[in-house]
Amino acid sequence: MSTPETSRFVRLSVELVLEIEDEDAVIGAARSRIAEHIEDGELDPAERVHAEGAVTEDTAEALAYLVDPFDLVGEVPGVELQQASWSSEPIAYDPDSPDWEFGEDDVDEEAEEVEENGEDDEDEEGGDDERAGGAGHSG
Repeated sequence: MSTPETSRFVRLSVELVLEIEDEDAVIGAARSRIAEHIEDGELDPAERVHAEGAVTEDTAEALAYLVDPFDLVGEVPGVELQQASWSSEPIAYDPDSPDWEFGEDDVDEEAEEVEENGEDDEDEEGGDDERAGGAGHSG
């Protein structure tokens, strides 16, 4: 059980690899979700063009729009989601390769070099920490 010294907060990490078999179906579902969010008042109609453009141009963005951590824990008794962030990006995946493991593609080699060398060249790169090709959300 919980003691006064134990935090009531828990970080749950989940990593999934999904194969997109039908990009049009994923994009169509994301566009339908956008329309639902507008009808429910969760998304401003003025933001529709931007959201639809993003999910149409990038299947990873469309998938990130469809997968919602709130849905994963919303029905779990005794918990309340405090904060969530998630991202989606294309990766090189070969399940038969002995070199491939979960999390391996998530490591930013440049970030590793910074940690090893103690250098930070963020200003040279414009300060943008988000990797190209990724899609992400937070709530």
